[in-house]
Amino acid sequence: MKSTVLIGVECDTRTPSAIKMHSTLHACHSIDQLRQAAQVRLPRGIFDFYDGGADDECTLADNRAAFRRTRLVPRVLRDVSSVDLTTTLFGEPLRMPLAIAPTGGVGFGWRGGDVAIAQAATSFGIPYTLSTSATASIEDVAAQAPGRRWFQAYVLQDKARLAALIERARAMEYEALMITVDLAVGGKRERDFVNGLTFPMKLTRRNIWQFVAKPRWSLDMLLHKPPVMPHLVGLAQPPSEGSAVHTPGRHYDPAFDLEQLKSLRDRWPGRLIVKGISHPGDVAPLLDVGVDALVVSNHGGRQLDTTIATLDALPAIAQAVNGRIPVLLDGGIRRGNDIVKALALGASAVMVGRATLYGALAAGHEGACRALWLLQDEFRRTMQLCGLTRIADIRRDLIAS
Repeated sequence: MKSTVLIGVECDTRTPSAIKMHSTLHACHSIDQLRQAAQVRLPRGIFDFYDGGADDECTLADNRAAFRRTRLVPRVLRDVSSVDLTTTLFGEPLRMPLAIAPTGGVGFGWRGGDVAIAQAATSFGIPYTLSTSATASIEDVAAQAPGRRWFQAYVLQDKARLAALIERARAMEYEALMITVDLAVGGKRERDFVNGLTFPMKLTRRNIWQFVAKPRWSLDMLLHKPPVMPHLVGLAQPPSEGSAVHTPGRHYDPAFDLEQLKSLRDRWPGRLIVKGISHPGDVAPLLDVGVDALVVSNHGGRQLDTTIATLDALPAIAQAVNGRIPVLLDGGIRRGNDIVKALALGASAVMVGRATLYGALAAGHEGACRALWLLQDEFRRTMQLCGLTRIADIRRDLIAS
């Protein structure tokens, strides 16, 4: 079989579609260009589901703007011929200080996309987080992606279902349980309303021409049927209160509080990560519960709009934690220099969601690998240009006051 190696992944080049995929990825030199490739491939409503944020999308934009306005102060005249990107998290090695954040519904954009991203994470030696709203099951990912796996649990109103999912993750030896706490109710994602997007997907007068314009994607969905979110299948539909709340939030429990988190801590034997922190006042109670890591996150700007950008929130959170547990950051990571900035401001590692998602939406596993390769290459290059050779060298004085 004739093949070529693309960033460590062999892909068949005998077919026109494979050749086109190789050409598309070869032309993508940034995460933004992978985003553009995904946008070209998908119907507008499907792309907007992944790309959009809540309300006016101020927070969505601010997450990126915070990185763009943060300036590096490099050091020079240092031997940077050899750079070590490795670090540890929970006592286990990482090839670079990065993990994959949970992203829901990936299979609607690329069939099998959840597993594709998980396998890319395994190839790059970093953890992958499976979302409750994934289109692959806990068992599917465990069987096909043998690397470090975390399970992100949305706090469902159906507590029996939630308990069963957590038990399944334990049985499949997921290393960590991630509880998302910034989603008491679903955000108002107006792009989805405008596009008439619902789950299960339905053809309407508003979206039919979007699907007609992308026949390859639409034909796949027609012939093979849209995927399902297996962890959520069969959940009872909560009564509608007539609010304009996007459907992904309808099954979540707005009554979830610190006492219920303590109960989960007592029942989960592995690492417990809490994702969705932006206020330093929330740190001490979570440390008292015994969480093993925090993720500074505003849900990628998809829930409450006009919240503080995650990079701006990070220093106060890191100061409150004071090195007692790892602090991760997600939201707005698109460049390798973003990783350096986050680490300099107190993060132990970062998480990326949309970056690898855009790659997978553009070209599946190869696209996700391309996204990680780009971030890794830019991260190494930034360290060299800043006079850094180890993760431990990344300190606060690298950031301009």
